[in-house]
Amino acid sequence: MKKIRLLLIEDNRLLREGLTVMLRKQQDMNVVETVGNGENILAIIKKQKPDVLLLDLGLRSRSSSHLVKLVKKNFPETKIIVMDLIPMQADVLEFVQAGVSGFILKDATVNDFLNTIRSVAKGLQVLPGNLTGSLFSQIVEHAVNGSKQSSLMDSVRMTKREKQVIELISEGHTNKEIAQELHLSTYTVKSHVHNILEKLALSTRVQIAKYLHDSRNVKAASDDISLLDD
Repeated sequence: MKKIRLLLIEDNRLLREGLTVMLRKQQDMNVVETVGNGENILAIIKKQKPDVLLLDLGLRSRSSSHLVKLVKKNFPETKIIVMDLIPMQADVLEFVQAGVSGFILKDATVNDFLNTIRSVAKGLQVLPGNLTGSLFSQIVEHAVNGSKQSSLMDSVRMTKREKQVIELISEGHTNKEIAQELHLSTYTVKSHVHNILEKLALSTRVQIAKYLHDSRNVKAASDDISLLDD
């Protein structure tokens, strides 16, 4: 039986040692090395040739997302699983776009933990269970399949009114100005902005404008958004 070669990066020593003991009991897994930070990660991967890298999302010593990009650039065949307690939606999207294949919640059951590793090793992508079936998970699936930001926008279904609000936000209008322009109450505009932020997995209206400008230009991006009736 060909064993799954695992490299574990976890800066909590107790958790690192506990996971190592558990994983080494699995007949189909081989922990080739464990480290407490991402220093010399490329040299370690080159030497150990892991199939799957288990990475703590919240490393204190350096950026986990930077490590993911570094690894995927130099060793694209190495699959990466991020471990965290409760990953934010924005974190999930960022890491998936960087090349992560799966997520493991640190409060997951042992079976879920092991099954995630086995699934990713086979080439599958695994999202946190609390995101499965959500609109956000559909956006992430596009990222997993290699879509660019503009393609992610294609996957988000907006109402005609939300599209109008996005365009006005991108032009720098305040909620009050948008309300006057569209003949709506300020409360209704706030509600639309809230829904837009949820659908795009963003946190501020400034990010909405930046998101559109970065993906293409405001007009082209807004034309790409799928429409629903009000």
